[in-house]
Amino acid sequence: MDLATNLNNLRQRISAACERAGRDPETVTLQAVSKGQPPEVVRAAADLGLTLFGENRVQEARVKIEQSPGRLHWHMIGHLQSNKCREAVQLFEMIQSVDSLALAEEIAKWADKQAKTMPILLEVNVAGEASKFGYSPAKLLAELSQINALRKIEIHGLMTVAPWSLEPEKVRHIFRELRELKEQGEQILGAPLPHLSMGMSGDFEVAIEEGATLVRLGTALFGQRARAKRQTSEVGEI
Repeated sequence: MDLATNLNNLRQRISAACERAGRDPETVTLQAVSKGQPPEVVRAAADLGLTLFGENRVQEARVKIEQSPGRLHWHMIGHLQSNKCREAVQLFEMIQSVDSLALAEEIAKWADKQAKTMPILLEVNVAGEASKFGYSPAKLLAELSQINALRKIEIHGLMTVAPWSLEPEKVRHIFRELRELKEQGEQILGAPLPHLSMGMSGDFEVAIEEGATLVRLGTALFGQRARAKRQTSEVGEI
């Protein structure tokens, strides 16, 4: 694995996608998905200038964060169970995978107990895939105001995992629909939702063209994980 070469290539591709969309590359953040990567690989990525990392599991993140440079920022991007909320609130600066009012309430409860405000993204299952977590678009809009009213919660935007496809153009409409959903949410709340976390290793350029502000890159950055058994999307990143 040549991490430096991979990162340089990804930065060039991000810049090119931004140019095609008439966007400033500074408006797109590369989030390194470090699931399955040991702390030494995280440190190597940090030495190359990466500062934002995403983890799918609380248990794995706990060990990794303790062994990584303190200057790094960590987001929870995998499915979060209610019984893990206390620790997730402790460990992460943002939880991107909030997929129900009940989960938001549990996060708010622990954030209040820890005297902190928790930024979140609301995960939307735009394609309605049975294998994935996330709000349906209609339910998201119906519960948005209730979530926004919770103390110690700040809604910073939306997140989605598009269906896996060999042809990124086939999922462009997913990213466009999430952007349009964000705009509807902003009208409901009367406030901006600054982030769209969408796009992974196989489709991030199309996601950027449709407005992504966070792209979650694992395989394209670190290479295929040793235990990866199939080319299908998991929650967060393939």
